[in-house]
Amino acid sequence: MQYSKVEICGVNTSKLIVLDDKSKRELLIKCKEGDFEARDKLIYGNLRLVLSVIQKFTNRNENPDDLFQVGCLGLIKAIDNFNIALDVKFSTYAVPMIIGEIRRYLRDNNSIRISRSMRDLAYHALSVREELTRANENEPTAQQIAEKLGESKENVVRALEAIVAPISLYEPVFTDSGDSIYVIDQLSDVNSGDEAWLENIALREAMKVLNDRERSIIIKRFFENKTQMDIASEIGISQAQVSRIEKGALEKMRREF
Repeated sequence: MQYSKVEICGVNTSKLIVLDDKSKRELLIKCKEGDFEARDKLIYGNLRLVLSVIQKFTNRNENPDDLFQVGCLGLIKAIDNFNIALDVKFSTYAVPMIIGEIRRYLRDNNSIRISRSMRDLAYHALSVREELTRANENEPTAQQIAEKLGESKENVVRALEAIVAPISLYEPVFTDSGDSIYVIDQLSDVNSGDEAWLENIALREAMKVLNDRERSIIIKRFFENKTQMDIASEIGISQAQVSRIEKGALEKMRREF
């Protein structure tokens, strides 16, 4: 797959313009007044932003033309929904929108399907893994999980491997006192690269509304790439409490935007 080719979807990427912040704001104001010509200029002037985002998906076996088109949809949504009254750069708002649109496309076009019984076994295995980890303070083996479930080790391993690609990171896998723990809460990434940097732009802009504890947890989760379990152990509270504080902090940040 060639992301470095000059022409994508009939657009010569070597000739794309880059608008400065002042020009973007002027065009955004005109867009809100119903100026379709200004909207077209704003779209074309931000195609390089879309191109930079799809570069982060080079590990996917996807046609770059398709990803570029989907990214453009995200850009258009960002233009149509951007609130010019807020003191936020347009790119800060647009990048997560573009990434989100591409991720929805990749998720909805995933051809892998998992049987319900195998998915249920995988969920139970994840829940047991969390339970054993909390009880023993270390990661259980597949054999230990299998024994707890009364299943064979082979079935447990097969089920967990089957859900790696299609399962949503926001599927609940464990609940403690009404607080759900999601798959994404169990993950950390020490080599996230430029994609994480792009996503973190929006987080940095909104962190002013958080108190010290919320800010500390958000920094550890999204900038230091620690799991909720790591943070819980470090600051001396339960993982469920970390999850609750994190979700409250993110909600504050969403309202701020």
